Amino acid sequence: MFSIHAIAQHLSGKVLDKTTAKPIEYVNIGIPGKSIGTVCDANGNFNLRIDTSHLKDVLLFSCIGYKPVSYKISDLATSNLTIEMQEANYNLNEVVIKPKKIVEKILGIKTTKRSVEAGFKENKLGYEMGVMMKNKKLAYLKTVNINIATCTYDTLFYRLNIYKPASNNTFENILKEPIYIKIAKDQVKETISIDLKSKNIVIEGNFLVAIEHVKYLGTGGLMFCSALGHKTYFRMTSQGNWESISVAGVSISVVADVEK
Repeated sequence: MFSIHAIAQHLSGKVLDKTTAKPIEYVNIGIPGKSIGTVCDANGNFNLRIDTSHLKDVLLFSCIGYKPVSYKISDLATSNLTIEMQEANYNLNEVVIKPKKIVEKILGIKTTKRSVEAGFKENKLGYEMGVMMKNKKLAYLKTVNINIATCTYDTLFYRLNIYKPASNNTFENILKEPIYIKIAKDQVKETISIDLKSKNIVIEGNFLVAIEHVKYLGTGGLMFCSALGHKTYFRMTSQGNWESISVAGVSISVVADVEK
C-alpha cells in the first residue's frame, strides 16, 4: 500500500505601506480563483500554507485604498517576506448636478425571523457572504442593516464590503476606505446598523453588500436571519471565486435614496 501526501510550504511575512513602512492591516492574500487564501492581521503579519503544486500560480495581495500587487509563488522566499503596497490615488469623476426626484427605499432582505438562519460556522479568514441589492438608477447609500439570529463569539469584528458586478461572476470593490464592524457581544442587538452617510457612496445599478471574516475571533459562530427563496453570495477564501446558493438569503438590507 502506498500513501501519497501533497508537499506543502508555508509562506510567512509582513505587508507594509511602501511610503511609510507602516504595517497594513487585514490585507486579502490568495491565489485568484482558487480556494487558497488568508487575511493578514492588524500588524500586517501573514502565514499561508500552499501545496507545491501551486508554485507556478500567482499570489495576489489586495486591500481597499491600495494598489494590488502579485508575485509568482516560485519567486517568493518561504519566510520573512516583506510585501510593499502603494497607496492608491483615486480620480474623482466629474459630477453634473441635475434636479432629480428621489425616494427613500429599502433594498435587499430585511426579515427578522429566526426560523431560518445562515452565516459563519467557520472561523476562516477571508470567508465572505452577502446579498445582491437590486437597483436600476443612482442610489445614495445611507445605512446598512444586518439582522442577527444568533451570536456566540465574545466580540464581533468584520469588514463591510460593497461590490459592483463585473464579468463572469466577479465583483469590484467600490469602497475607497475600509469599513469595519466592531461590537462587543453584550452590545450585539438583533439588528446591527452601519451608518454610511459620511462615506458619500453613490452607485448605479445592482450592487453586492457583503460581510467578510478578517480577524480570528476564537470559538463561536455568527448566524443571520434568512429568507427562503432568496440568494446568498459567498466565497470561502480571499481572492477565491464567488459562488451563490438559492436556498436562503441572509438578512442584509440597505436604506438608500434612489432616483425615481
